[in-house]
Amino acid sequence: MSAFKKLRERIQQKGLRSTLKSLWKHYAFFHEELLWMERDLVSPVPPHALRPYPPLRVVTITPDNASAFARYFGDRVETMAELAREGYTGHMHLDDQGDAVAFIWGAARNYHDKHYYGCWFPVKAGEFFEFGGELTRAYWGTTLSVDLQLELWKAMQAQGCNKVVDVCEFHNIPALKLHIRMGYQEQGRIMNVYELFGRWRVYRETRYSGSRLDALRKPSRPPVAATVT
Repeated sequence: MSAFKKLRERIQQKGLRSTLKSLWKHYAFFHEELLWMERDLVSPVPPHALRPYPPLRVVTITPDNASAFARYFGDRVETMAELAREGYTGHMHLDDQGDAVAFIWGAARNYHDKHYYGCWFPVKAGEFFEFGGELTRAYWGTTLSVDLQLELWKAMQAQGCNKVVDVCEFHNIPALKLHIRMGYQEQGRIMNVYELFGRWRVYRETRYSGSRLDALRKPSRPPVAATVT
């Protein structure tokens, strides 16, 4: 399919304004806001209404077993092996066929994200940086999104960590809602990632006060008043 035909089909599907905005973001100027979040490792996770999922096996990711990503995350096999070789703690959840359907990583030291954003994420003593969490579509909306993190938290506690920190893209509403559901708190810091012409990147940290997530929180239900008959 020619580039012109692809462009025409995209305009028909998304509209001209959306297409031009996407092209500008991809080829000219891009700005991503990454909100810093944190949570202790002992407070219970708030109640939720997520669906259960079939039994899975939790396995520590190593260079030798990274091939388990081939079926659902085929483009990540070498990246997973590389992260394991660099000494980061990674878990994958395997189905009954031995294929990885979810994974997550933790770094108990400063983490250089050379695979995606390209910047450094500093980690203080007693903290660990959580990154790379992902589930296959079949497990979206299940308690695996919770268990995935809880298993990693236990492993990082065993390494002497007492707090998890991570960053979340401000435009990624489902991920932000997951953080709220898990009991994360905002740090009031933003890692800003700027990209120009798809080639040059600049990073800058800014701070804010108050909350940028209040609009996503579910309003608390008012108490029901008793009626007298």
